[in-house]
Amino acid sequence: MSNLSPPRPRTVGTAVGSKRHFPIVASQFNSTYVQGLIDHATAELRTLIPGATTSLLKVPGAFEIPLVVREIALQKRGDAIIAIGVILKGKTDHAENLSRSVTDALQQIAVAHGVPVINAVLSFDDETQARERCLENEINRGTEAARAAVEISNVISKLRNK
Repeated sequence: MSNLSPPRPRTVGTAVGSKRHFPIVASQFNSTYVQGLIDHATAELRTLIPGATTSLLKVPGAFEIPLVVREIALQKRGDAIIAIGVILKGKTDHAENLSRSVTDALQQIAVAHGVPVINAVLSFDDETQARERCLENEINRGTEAARAAVEISNVISKLRNK
């Protein structure tokens, strides 16, 4: 995992079609860290596209995120869907299996339905890593997810002549 955030897209305030909608599907598990990602993502979206809207749907845990993302994708209700969750590794392989399962499902949904899905369901070794990447500003993955959502929605919009 990189320690640096990618630069802010050059499209600040001028993204293609300022009436964009970015649904966020977030886990309730590890809520402090997840809320940090949500807060950073929504703040960055407001900066990048002031006229954009977001909606937040909370699910019990990371495993449930793909199901709700799929429903949004089926309804074509977003320019890019941001999936947010935090998985902390324990003493078993559960976290690794869960992370792989969610990642694979989100990618399949994006490809099958032609809707960008930003995977910010993150797996950390410990709470120090989670705090650095979810609550702090220097390498916040919520900020990165918002930037990726705007960039990919611009590319797709151009390809579809919206």
